[in-house]
Amino acid sequence: MIVVDLTDRRTFLKGMAAAGLGAVTAGMTGCASTGRRWEIEPVTAPSREKVRVAFIATGGIGGYHLKATEEMDVVCPCYCDVDTNRMGRARERYPNARAYQDYRDLFDKEHKNFDAVMIGTPDHHHYPATMIAMQLGKHVYTQKPLTHTPWEARQLTKAAAKYKVATQMGNQGHALEGWRLVYEWINSGALGDVYEVHSWTDRPIWPQGMGRPEKEDTPPPNLDWDVWLGPAPQRPYVAGPAADKPGPYHWFNWRGWWDFGAGALGDMACHTMDGVFWALNPGHCTAIEPLAMTNATTESFPDAAIVKWEFPGRGLKRGFDCYWYDGGLRPTVPEALEWGRSLPNTGNLFLGTKNSLMVAGDYGESPRIIPELKMREVGKPDKMLERSPGHVAEWLMACKGEKPITFPKSNFSYAGPFSETVLLGNVALRVGRRIEWDGDHMEVTNVPEANAFVSKEYREGWRVTPPLDGAVAGTPSAPAATS
Repeated sequence: MIVVDLTDRRTFLKGMAAAGLGAVTAGMTGCASTGRRWEIEPVTAPSREKVRVAFIATGGIGGYHLKATEEMDVVCPCYCDVDTNRMGRARERYPNARAYQDYRDLFDKEHKNFDAVMIGTPDHHHYPATMIAMQLGKHVYTQKPLTHTPWEARQLTKAAAKYKVATQMGNQGHALEGWRLVYEWINSGALGDVYEVHSWTDRPIWPQGMGRPEKEDTPPPNLDWDVWLGPAPQRPYVAGPAADKPGPYHWFNWRGWWDFGAGALGDMACHTMDGVFWALNPGHCTAIEPLAMTNATTESFPDAAIVKWEFPGRGLKRGFDCYWYDGGLRPTVPEALEWGRSLPNTGNLFLGTKNSLMVAGDYGESPRIIPELKMREVGKPDKMLERSPGHVAEWLMACKGEKPITFPKSNFSYAGPFSETVLLGNVALRVGRRIEWDGDHMEVTNVPEANAFVSKEYREGWRVTPPLDGAVAGTPSAPAATS
């Protein structure tokens, strides 16, 4: 039997203005319970045709979750968004569902009424929302990057193994044909030994490289700013230039701030570098180095960056280096590319001892052996991987017990280590120098101060302790208690 304890919840939820809150349950005002405990039986597949899904965040990518499940075996008893103005699609699709602005209240009041959650919050909320759900025995679909810090990713990897729920990270390209072809070319030996990989993106398309705004505005009645901040340090709300335009934080622009997002690297590498981790299965990197960055500040990510990971050899596979480029930076055009051709806006280059491969796009689209003469010579690889019925469909089939919990191919046993490694790039950017990584002990060995960025501090009321090993060696700032 699983016992879940969420202690020191806020003892009082601020009263909210009535405007725009007609769909919000009356339980959102007044006193919230503290120290509540639930005894939950081990998770089982739903004994019904439809999966009861609670949507945590209904605007932005949360709207995609609602749209993607419209034609699937899903019902929604409840949903949550910190901004009631962003609830429109959920309210329209599920008019009888109960609405919340704080997912902790949703878990408090509704945990017996749903089987699974889809989480599309800003990055700094991914870990607490996901860990609470898993402790309650709920299946979880969480958007990329899986977490905000490497430590959080390691904890969700362990939690998934413990709780045996169906999990999936929202990197939709993992279900498409392109990455499967990349996997099959590489693992059939068509490239020989891959010794270098280059991945790049056209992001950021939001502001980065800036300092904190000095102004302070009153949050609108539709937004619970304290809940939006969640585990992040307190700071004033700042409005956008107009009511229908995002401010520097809410909505969308949070991606550029260290406290809330993961920058262009965290936002896109869980798409663009997916083939690297799936096809090469590199394990822990040994070093991460920021080779270039512009306008880095203590508040936000740099405007542009190049980051390098070093992966050692494993078994018969040789080691390789992986490079990331954002902010308009690009790798050198390889000699193998035909004269006159240029690199796409986003993509990958896999350089091998026999052949090289180029991928155009963030989701594994249009992979080709280069040059084209070699592509015609090598041809398409033999199939080695099962094809997907769809990224969300994989997860729902596992939720229903129609497939094993390992059927979603970006489940947390894969997505956790992948996200952890990607986010180590942000640790290197934060300290601005090459760091050496002991993956087994989860510790930066050559720059001790970098370990403070492997995890982070959590604001009171938002710490969720993993019920496993406690703090990880080498991360003294890792949360040690639920509060």
